[in-house]
Amino acid sequence: MNWDDLRLFLAVARAGSISGGARSLGLQHSTLSRRMRKLEHGLGARLFDRTRKGYELTAAGQDLLDAAVRMETEVLGVDGRLSGKDLQLLGSLRVTAVDNMATTVLMPIFASFSRLHPDIQLHVMISNSDVSLSQREADLAIRLTNLPPETLIGKRIATVSSCIYGSHEYLARLKKQAEKPRWLGVECCRFHQSWTRQAREQQAHNFYVDDTLLTQAALREGLGISILPCFLGDPDPALARYGAPDPAWNLGLWILMHPDLKRTARVLAFRNHLMEAVKQISDVFQGTRPTH
Repeated sequence: MNWDDLRLFLAVARAGSISGGARSLGLQHSTLSRRMRKLEHGLGARLFDRTRKGYELTAAGQDLLDAAVRMETEVLGVDGRLSGKDLQLLGSLRVTAVDNMATTVLMPIFASFSRLHPDIQLHVMISNSDVSLSQREADLAIRLTNLPPETLIGKRIATVSSCIYGSHEYLARLKKQAEKPRWLGVECCRFHQSWTRQAREQQAHNFYVDDTLLTQAALREGLGISILPCFLGDPDPALARYGAPDPAWNLGLWILMHPDLKRTARVLAFRNHLMEAVKQISDVFQGTRPTH
């Protein structure tokens, strides 16, 4: 049980329907319906009777409504007592990003934000999996995806292109000897796994990596070719492109937050700082900046 579940339940109970609750929350009908089914399953009780007039509360639903209203009152009371504190540029800010971006192209952006706002304690967390913003494991998430979670709010701030890379020596040897390229076995994420299967000819791998930075290091050693995001491959003087970027491999770079944080000053300050900084280097992400 968490407040996010109860907030959704309250919207449905007050509207008397999934569609009405979804409209009030700005969610899709299917998303809210799925969350209500999951809530009922987790509680082991039916909360609504579906009638011609709409969704009517069961006895269990009425009990939960009473508890949810009390909790809402407490939450709003705390919000009122703390009103204004989130309008100041101070406090803790937790940002999660994937390692290959956080340790390279994003680190100068993190550093400039920290210098600009010394009263904000910026916590940068590395995570390649989904960190729960609804459970406040982080305040903001920077993610590469074309399908961001529907329960979060955010903005696509760049397009990230990818390309096939290899070391200069390895690619020169391929060209000279007219060999078929040897592909690395990549297991870092479903995107690269799928793209590798589609791009390579049928062949077995004899070297596997489960991280993009490991892929980059293996390519430098001349172990074959693989797909890398252009922001990693292009600046690396040891690597060269093996063909042009494939638009089918494009991913959106998203900055995501929980709806409850959309008016928090430090969250908005970081979002705006990131958006402006990424805009200045959009060609790095798109793979169109001239390189070595």
